[in-house]
Amino acid sequence: MGPLEGVKIVDMTSVLMGPYATQMLGDYGADVVKIEAPEGDVTRQIGPARHPDMGPVFLNTNRNKRSICLDLKHPAGRDAALRLIATADVLVYNVRPQAMARLRLGYNEVAAINPRLIYAGVFGFGQDGPYAAKPAYDDLIQGATALPSLNARVGDGTPRYVPNALVDRIVGLTAVGAICASLVHRDRTGQGQRVDIPMFETMASFVMGDHLGGLTYEPPLDRGGYARHLSPDRRPYQTADGYICAMVYNDKQWFSFLRAVGRDDLLADERYTSFARRAVNIDVVYAELARIFQTRTTAQWTRLLDEADVPAMRMHDLESILDDPHLVATDFFAVVEHPSEGAIRDMKVSATWSATPVERQRFAPRLGEQGAEVLAEAGYAKDEIAALAACGALKLPAATGQS
Repeated sequence: MGPLEGVKIVDMTSVLMGPYATQMLGDYGADVVKIEAPEGDVTRQIGPARHPDMGPVFLNTNRNKRSICLDLKHPAGRDAALRLIATADVLVYNVRPQAMARLRLGYNEVAAINPRLIYAGVFGFGQDGPYAAKPAYDDLIQGATALPSLNARVGDGTPRYVPNALVDRIVGLTAVGAICASLVHRDRTGQGQRVDIPMFETMASFVMGDHLGGLTYEPPLDRGGYARHLSPDRRPYQTADGYICAMVYNDKQWFSFLRAVGRDDLLADERYTSFARRAVNIDVVYAELARIFQTRTTAQWTRLLDEADVPAMRMHDLESILDDPHLVATDFFAVVEHPSEGAIRDMKVSATWSATPVERQRFAPRLGEQGAEVLAEAGYAKDEIAALAACGALKLPAATGQS
């Protein structure tokens, strides 16, 4: 099932950035084997849970994977990992390359046993600069790429992180694209390669693509920043009884909106007469919109904006989004029965394909749940698997009676 059916991926990632990328690859049909350390992925412990090690962050970033629990510092555990890597199409890791080298799992070592392998690293910094060996986390990279300073400019002056693991998810998405591109090249040429996806450089491009502004030019034309994004009134509009998200953007939408609300006087105001003029006067424009939106209820605005063909959406919170009529109709938050966790919400894969449709094949696994199965596929006999467990190189799930 899916466009990546037949692609074998060894997933040596943890937390969020790497697991989000490999979940997407699994969603697209790849066979993803997740190698976890004996203590398991730390996200197993984040958030409320029905059972230990099965928290919601883990459940929502590790479906369509099989879990094997190996101690890679144990020689037999490393050897087992290499057996899996030898027949894989892709290896994905998100520790620093220096850590992979200490495990003797660097690119040169694994490419020697599998020259067709795509060796994909998602980590903090490009390896050709002075930050190469620095650790990195989402919050650090948000700060290093100016996001808190931008929030300070539009808020009360206090720098704040975006309340979302934005960096991890954007870099994870970038990794999916880079891995798929590398597979295309490999299929054309037979050549595997190392591909690095650094967080800092990826996010510097992501943020500054909007905000480089006049700093694009040399000498600079201004201090940078996209004025519309930084306007203090660029936010959900308060109505007479709540909030609404509306985007009065192009000339057609503006003229239609102003006529619908009886503000023809603004049609003659040069600050509103064109896209370019509104951009120059964006703070004035948004402040006026904020005043106008307070004059009607949210329901009244919804009807008026729909009739005027002005884009608008309800402002959801974390609970109301579950009942959004579009997401309900498309069964986006499907309630399904997880074999160990009971009823859970499982989010739909957003992309669709006409020829290779996708559907969930596996729920997020218990720690080491498919370890014996994965090793058997790699050629291990039952007594060899038992020996790996006995020496501590392999941890099997408690349900099997082994640990």
